[in-house]
Amino acid sequence: MGMDLVIDALCIRGLGPVRLTVPAGGCVGLSGPSGIGKSSLLRAVADMEPHEGRVRLGTMAREDLSASEWRRRVGMLPSESAWWNDGVGEHFLAPEKVRPSVLGLREEVLSWPVKRLSSGERQRLSLLRLLDREPLALLLDEPTANLDEVSTRQVEALILGYARERQVPVLWVGHGRAQLERVAQRVVSFDSEGCLRDADGEACR
Repeated sequence: MGMDLVIDALCIRGLGPVRLTVPAGGCVGLSGPSGIGKSSLLRAVADMEPHEGRVRLGTMAREDLSASEWRRRVGMLPSESAWWNDGVGEHFLAPEKVRPSVLGLREEVLSWPVKRLSSGERQRLSLLRLLDREPLALLLDEPTANLDEVSTRQVEALILGYARERQVPVLWVGHGRAQLERVAQRVVSFDSEGCLRDADGEACR
């Protein structure tokens, strides 16, 4: 059974208080002006930046877990991925279960050195690496930026399929309104003053 991701009065860097519920198995799209703090919000939810307010996943409150335990449950995909080992496959917990072909990648890519990867390959592999850890919620920071149309649709299908099958809540930050309306059941936006509003302009509560 999936769990809702509940953000309650979260404040960070002058942004907020943010109140938002991402339902189990559902996707909420988040947009807003560049530099307003969308990435910082994701990092705060993942307990990677100082902040005020509360976040819970189902009955699990973030403050009841260590930062590492919380991040294992609430997985974040940053806009730029980090690679700390030389080989691609070394970054996966269960490389034998990974199927790169679902994102249009060659099956042997896991045997490559990281330095051989293009930026698009790194982006898609970072998503596969995150899903390999089986998170219970997803925080996605522009997961298809700089990808072509075919790869974009493959990434969308993989994320939404994972969310639906495992009843995982997804908070998806993006700039393209058309994409957010395609993948999300609800789209919210930060206005220029940092207030989070629904599509009808009403402040989120």
